[in-house]
Amino acid sequence: MSRTYWAAGAAVVLAVLFAVGATVATASGGSGGGAAGRTPGLHSPDAGFARDMAVHHQQAVEMSFVVRDRTQDEAVRSLAYDIANTQANQRGMLLGWLDLWGLPKVVSDEPPMSWMGTGTDAGTSGHGAHSGHGATPTGAATGEAGAAGSGAIMPGMATKEELTRLGAAGGRDAEVLYLQLMTDHHKGGVAMAEGCARQCQTPAERALAQGMVEAQQAELTLMADMLKQRGSAPRG
Repeated sequence: MSRTYWAAGAAVVLAVLFAVGATVATASGGSGGGAAGRTPGLHSPDAGFARDMAVHHQQAVEMSFVVRDRTQDEAVRSLAYDIANTQANQRGMLLGWLDLWGLPKVVSDEPPMSWMGTGTDAGTSGHGAHSGHGATPTGAATGEAGAAGSGAIMPGMATKEELTRLGAAGGRDAEVLYLQLMTDHHKGGVAMAEGCARQCQTPAERALAQGMVEAQQAELTLMADMLKQRGSAPRG
């Protein structure tokens, strides 16, 4: 258990260092632009990933703060702290890039995950037949980074009912539910980050996405071990 937790912690530290380096590079103009120094377009994978992952991360931060107050188990509280701290920092970087690119954090007619199908920078003009969407998903920071609606929550995101259950649970029940929800959340996050690592044109953002993949995969291993210790297992 301790060896696995150390490995996961090391992966998180590397992800944070990746992110800090990426932000410095962006701020200095060294690698903040897209391919050939171009600013990413409104509906490019770079911008879409930044908007969607900011929403995705915000829910992870919120769930981590909830479980911190619902259990006294130090292992779960430490994991929750690491996830909240890391993903809050990364979220700030993603939103900061959108500011640097002069792009909005909310695009009202952009369905969640639509950037996954664009493949390359779609530029600032048309973006296909996007239908409108409704409410911001549970866990999104209203007015900062909107995405899914009409029930179309991004991969791995918890539902409103699941978040209510987490907030009402305590002790071992809260620990198990949090670990299961965060396992699903990380699996969805890894898929999104892998998409950016393949498709995003901004070198710094691709590096951050790859760091997310590695850190969250390590945490998935850790959480599977923690669930086993509690007589449970990931869902599905």
